[in-house]
Amino acid sequence: MQAIGEAFQGGGWGMYPILITSIFVIGIASERLFYLYFRAAAVDKKKLVATLKARIQEGKVADAVKVLSGNPAPMSRILLAGLSKWNRSDEEVQSAMDEASLKELPAIEKRVGYLAVLANAATLVGLLGTITGLIKSFAGVAGVDPSMKATLLAAGISEAMNCTAFGLMVAIPSLLFYAVCNSKAQALVDDIHEVTVEVVNLVVNHRRAMKPAA
Repeated sequence: MQAIGEAFQGGGWGMYPILITSIFVIGIASERLFYLYFRAAAVDKKKLVATLKARIQEGKVADAVKVLSGNPAPMSRILLAGLSKWNRSDEEVQSAMDEASLKELPAIEKRVGYLAVLANAATLVGLLGTITGLIKSFAGVAGVDPSMKATLLAAGISEAMNCTAFGLMVAIPSLLFYAVCNSKAQALVDDIHEVTVEVVNLVVNHRRAMKPAA
């Protein structure tokens, strides 16, 4: 830890923007990972569809609504919005699910893109700190005793490289967090689209089966 502290102090002004960026990365990544893996994914897709299929085919839609009411996941809320319109037309059921999707899907995808932006920002700030450190280093040795030039150049280059290293230390995990969160968010969105279509088809097919033959 002492070595990291010394490297931070020796990295120049660029270390502070990188530190602020790292705080945002940790905060956003922690919140998104918790939401995507524990709240939004708090439902077993196959088990839920099987349960709803059994209830709908038995005509026990109220039981299906109760199953959905007990789960706060976005998928459950979207399906609940549709099945709550069970007594309405098929178009109204679909419309209710579409409206709920417009509210729920952005909550799944929000702030994920910030992780990629912060990764780029950390890299660029590190690069800028490196360039300004080298400029200061070479400017500082002008007119200095030749015996001191090597020492001053080494110190200046060390400062510049520290800034680059810390920038990459923030950027690389941020990109990894972005890849994980983006993949999970896309998988959840795809699952929601798949399940909503499947449930709407169950509703439509059940209604057709219940209609008396002409």
